[in-house]
Amino acid sequence: MDINEYQKLAMTTLNPDLTKKEILINSVMGLCGESGEVIDIVKKWLYHGHELDKEQLIMELGDVAWYLAEAATALDIPLEEIMNVNINKLKKRYPDGFDREKSLIHQD
Repeated sequence: MDINEYQKLAMTTLNPDLTKKEILINSVMGLCGESGEVIDIVKKWLYHGHELDKEQLIMELGDVAWYLAEAATALDIPLEEIMNVNINKLKKRYPDGFDREKSLIHQD
């Protein structure tokens, strides 16, 4: 499955009663919430002595992907475009691959 197909399939579960504004707000709130759940899993692994729960981490990362697709949908753009913009930004920042020094400079 490609990323745009994922977006299309995932958005079949989007609440059809929401306006574009509500969809965007829901998506960024959802990204924050799900990101919190992801870091909580990692926190329990790093600081609470638990095994890394990879299955739960995969589930939560899937939820992050859903909300990212929702944000793209709210903006009327394919998810692939967001990824392409990000790759182009990274190529500009790190033309020869990761560089520790360049990582210190905010270049957006």
